[in-house]
Amino acid sequence: MTQIFNRHDEIEKRRRLRNEMPKAEMLLWQRIKGKQVSGYKFRRQYSVGIYVLDFYCPTLRLAIEIDGSSHDGDDAQEYDTARQQYIEALGIQFLRFTNSDIYNNLEGVITKITNHVERQIP
Repeated sequence: MTQIFNRHDEIEKRRRLRNEMPKAEMLLWQRIKGKQVSGYKFRRQYSVGIYVLDFYCPTLRLAIEIDGSSHDGDDAQEYDTARQQYIEALGIQFLRFTNSDIYNNLEGVITKITNHVERQIP
């Protein structure tokens, strides 16, 4: 069986992305790491197939993506759509935020994430 999650052949890519996290991702990471969101553990730079998610909670099957300027443009949006459809087909939910959301309303972002997580709790 082919491994889909955190494939070994993606380890260097994940490591590089963790070491080069954009400021918006670092700000959010400081607020969601260490089970700060309703006691759930999030991982950063977690791979699913050939794609790498910014943040992922395996227990809830929840991905959080931060879209910066690299996500602008028609080609990038088509890529993001195809990527998200592939990942959602595996039963993973997405929450998307922009860099601007993080910089201008971090508390609101944390509230949205927390509210989403708490709605998933049985």
